[in-house]
Amino acid sequence: MNQATPIRVGLMGFGQIGRQVYRLASQRDDFEIVAIADIGDAAILHYLLCSEAGADEHYQLEGNFLVNPRFRSRMMPTNRPAEMPWDLLKVDFVLDSAPGHRTRQYMQDHLDGGAPRVLLRGLPEDHIDRIVVRGINAGSIQASDRMLSAGSATTTALALLLHILSSSFDIECVSLTTIHAYTSDQPLQDYAGVDFRRSRSAAKNIIPNSHEGVPWLSQLLPALDGKVMMSTLNVPVQQGCLLDTNLVFADAAVGVDDVNNVMRVAAQSLPGIVDVVEDPIVSSDVIGNAHSLLFDTQGTIKAGDHTIKTLGWYESLGHAARLLDVMRLYADLDQREEAA
Repeated sequence: MNQATPIRVGLMGFGQIGRQVYRLASQRDDFEIVAIADIGDAAILHYLLCSEAGADEHYQLEGNFLVNPRFRSRMMPTNRPAEMPWDLLKVDFVLDSAPGHRTRQYMQDHLDGGAPRVLLRGLPEDHIDRIVVRGINAGSIQASDRMLSAGSATTTALALLLHILSSSFDIECVSLTTIHAYTSDQPLQDYAGVDFRRSRSAAKNIIPNSHEGVPWLSQLLPALDGKVMMSTLNVPVQQGCLLDTNLVFADAAVGVDDVNNVMRVAAQSLPGIVDVVEDPIVSSDVIGNAHSLLFDTQGTIKAGDHTIKTLGWYESLGHAARLLDVMRLYADLDQREEAA
């Protein structure tokens, strides 16, 4: 792949993450969204994009194309991977951010349609070639990888936190709660859903939930396999999430300043991915922050001899940015292999 040639991306699903990926790509020179597949009305999808971006003049709907100053994206009214002619569109990557498309079968449909690689916006339901988290295992990628995931916003934030701290300290176990903004699959009014608690109104309740990230975390951080317990609270805010993490350290000498200083150093070595905030922020202050983890030094406290509690913020924009990062990693790898 010529370095001057943008990475051609086919996007399936134009929900929140899909629109964030589109906006970020439109601000960069190395990406081109060539097609967007979504069953939503194109005019409504364009309206939602503009309402979030606050810049109607940058995004225009011209017939079947969504247009910005950098590229034109053909709008395709489908949510079925098998219907997409990715070979004719000459994509380098398909990013599937549609809800429910997390199995190998859906990913294989994209590959059969001519996509060289498929990247899920979330965690897979079964085995795939690789979960890639920049800052942890980006060096392990291989040109033969075809089915990929960049994890999820929560899994990435947690994996980065534990990777950084376990590189400096011996961690015996971890117990955490992710305090998560409500999601689009939750009802705003009480409505019979997939389980009892998730049938209650997301707009007026704190709802205990589960998270599927821990099994996949062991693939990223095998040294912590069996040492991490995770729960989730969905709360009535629209954006901005928080990791409330309790870590039990083997060494009782580890203190608040030790943990905060390690995170400060890590933020310098992982610019754009991890950052540290020293101010007393709240969830709305995180909106628009493209880091995967914003570590809150004021939230670090010690309880007893071995337990330290930390707070880390994140929002979906950081995950959208990491999805682009993963595609860029593979484009760079292909370029190096072609040059060899």
